[in-house]
Amino acid sequence: MATPVPTTGPPPAPETFVSDAERVARILERLTLEQKLAQIVGFWEKGDGEVVAPLQGEFTRDGGLDDAVRHGLGHLTRVYGTRPVDPTERAAWLWRRQRALVANVGIPALVHEECLTGLSAWQAATFPTPLAWGASFDPELVGRMADLIGGSMRALGVHQGLAPVLDVIRDPRWGRVEECIAEDPYLVGEIGTSYVRGLQAAGVHATLKHFVGYSASQSGRNFGPVHAGPREIADVLLVPFEMAVRDGGVRSVMHAYTEIDGVPTAADPTLLTDLLRGRWGFDGVVVADYFGVAFLDILHHVADGLGEAAGLALAAGVDIELPTGDAYLEPLAEAIRAGKVDEALVDRAVTRALLQKAELGLLDATFEGEPPAGVELDSPAHRQVAARLAQESVVLVANDGVLPLLGGSRPTPARVAVVGPNADQHEAMFGCYSFVNHVLEHHPEVETGIEVPTVLASLRSELVGVDVVAERGCDVDTDDRSGFAAAVEAASGADVAVVVVGDRAGLFGRGTVGEGCDRDDLELPGVQRELVEAVLGTGTPVVLVLLTGRPYAIGWAVERCAAVVQAFFPGEEGGPAVAGVLSGRVNPSGRLPVSLPRAAGSQPYTYLHPALGGDGDVTNLPSRPVRPFGFGLSYTTFAYDELTAESAEVATDGRVRVAVRVTNTGDRDGDEVVQLYAHDVVASVTRPVAQLVGFRRVAVPAGESVVVRFDVPTTRVAFSGRDLARIVEPGDLELWVGTSAERAASTSVRLVGPVHTVDDDDRWTATEVLAP
Repeated sequence: MATPVPTTGPPPAPETFVSDAERVARILERLTLEQKLAQIVGFWEKGDGEVVAPLQGEFTRDGGLDDAVRHGLGHLTRVYGTRPVDPTERAAWLWRRQRALVANVGIPALVHEECLTGLSAWQAATFPTPLAWGASFDPELVGRMADLIGGSMRALGVHQGLAPVLDVIRDPRWGRVEECIAEDPYLVGEIGTSYVRGLQAAGVHATLKHFVGYSASQSGRNFGPVHAGPREIADVLLVPFEMAVRDGGVRSVMHAYTEIDGVPTAADPTLLTDLLRGRWGFDGVVVADYFGVAFLDILHHVADGLGEAAGLALAAGVDIELPTGDAYLEPLAEAIRAGKVDEALVDRAVTRALLQKAELGLLDATFEGEPPAGVELDSPAHRQVAARLAQESVVLVANDGVLPLLGGSRPTPARVAVVGPNADQHEAMFGCYSFVNHVLEHHPEVETGIEVPTVLASLRSELVGVDVVAERGCDVDTDDRSGFAAAVEAASGADVAVVVVGDRAGLFGRGTVGEGCDRDDLELPGVQRELVEAVLGTGTPVVLVLLTGRPYAIGWAVERCAAVVQAFFPGEEGGPAVAGVLSGRVNPSGRLPVSLPRAAGSQPYTYLHPALGGDGDVTNLPSRPVRPFGFGLSYTTFAYDELTAESAEVATDGRVRVAVRVTNTGDRDGDEVVQLYAHDVVASVTRPVAQLVGFRRVAVPAGESVVVRFDVPTTRVAFSGRDLARIVEPGDLELWVGTSAERAASTSVRLVGPVHTVDDDDRWTATEVLAP
């Protein structure tokens, strides 16, 4: 059994029986300037070639860890996640380092790690990517996953996780789409907040990323400037962060690299202090995205040197510089001694940093006990949740009846050809911030450390008695067509061809998707489309399986393939999940968290567009996506009726309560994702033609019905008025259930009373209640 992180030391002296604030104030009084600065920086022990952060090679601080900690240390950066290390051996190393810090300055370091798809460490469970969380529409399951992740982290002495990403998807060309949850801010907020609650319930502080606007970058380019107006920022981009702060109680926020209208976020006190702390009441810590403080000097050019950059960031509200102290150590000390930066800003940041350590029990930790050994990082419980989340996230985009392969309307195929570069590639299951693709790429000699069944291996297990033949066909992102002939031959002799294509996640141009891997177009990378078309030319029915980190323009495939299955990097259990959907063992229930685009030229696009953002007679180019947000097919069918509102009139500061009956009209059990949308018919500023205001995943047995009730605060349809105050106006509100584009049942209510100005006591969260 793992040894828990120590949170208690010797019996406290009488003077420690005070509030955390008083205790921290006393500690602050005894710290020298150098000791203060040490508490607001991290240290990253990394070697040559271990490049897992942007422009990491630009920063080469002299001295090792022993030199860095002589005045204490705020954070230890990625102790387990920088290179493949044995968890037990590394925990012993960490405990020794922590004991040395306690002996030196009396304060241990806070340890942080990446944890977007699980603890990013060797041998740790790797779950589906956040885009798959969105496809599941299952906040409760995401919360359970986060609790498991947090448990692994806490057992190893990790205190803070750099997740979740709450950027709302605005342009699928952006490489970091796979780290995001959805294009709808409410869905992002609900699922992201569940992740926060799950991680923090395990005793690990979550960190919201990237505050704010990162996903709205110019042309979908990483680090690109943001030209969004204040209304879009307030009504779309900020919403998930507000939910996670005010409803989720998150303890840490990370600033975005981006600049908005010329002002870098890391130097913007209106966002990091006035809004975040003043209006929302956030009382945790703000951490820098890696090297983000230094970027104020070397990329944004709003500071003349690292000392000035440090002063700007501190004044804005960035408390901790990560991953190292490039600006907050010597450059900041020099600026303070020269009278250019007020030391009071340092005291403010140190106070927040020490309060966080107090909250985590670190001010009482001695690390005198035995370090953890034999911590199970990929337990059956981890894999069970990973499997369920993968299954719930697979989206059936199109199907002419060829699926399921077993027990469907067509005879069981005698031979199935499985082709494509991602069919037998375990890396294709994971996103950019998985340990496999983020770190192990630099250590090809090291085994994966976890079991990862591929789609091909899983199909062979599923299709007992079926002859499964396989050919790779091509690579993900080269122009090598030498494997086409073998793939065509295999498909020609088969009853069905399963073609598995998609992405290879990586960093900074080393992948087709991921951080710094942006796209000019939305065609499948490399010659994969040509491979699919070559197989289609055989006349064999083609089931196209996409393992991707972004949606691609696949309208041609939807029209020509017998079936299309979309899986967004489904994790370590993704192979069995996809194979289960293909065979019919799993009834697909995933729904698109982002629209499937028609073409790159139609981007950026969102279903949240106003009337002029859709199709019409004023342009010759269509904008309607190939499949809309919220779309997904099943092997059964569902019918909606009796959609009713509790009251025809609702006060502008009240709650909209509606109910709908959902009936499974097919012959097999299935899950339906009931989605409630609204449209403000007439408003003082233009409003979206559709807006998700509630959702619920429900299991409905064949032939049976359930009633789903929604209890939605009117703040879900609030918006920034002409003076940018958030308001709810009186007037008609259309309501319907279905996907954003297709209405299965409709009703309406009228909001009555004066214009309601949303105040700090209002909440965004909607509550859904399932009743018989």
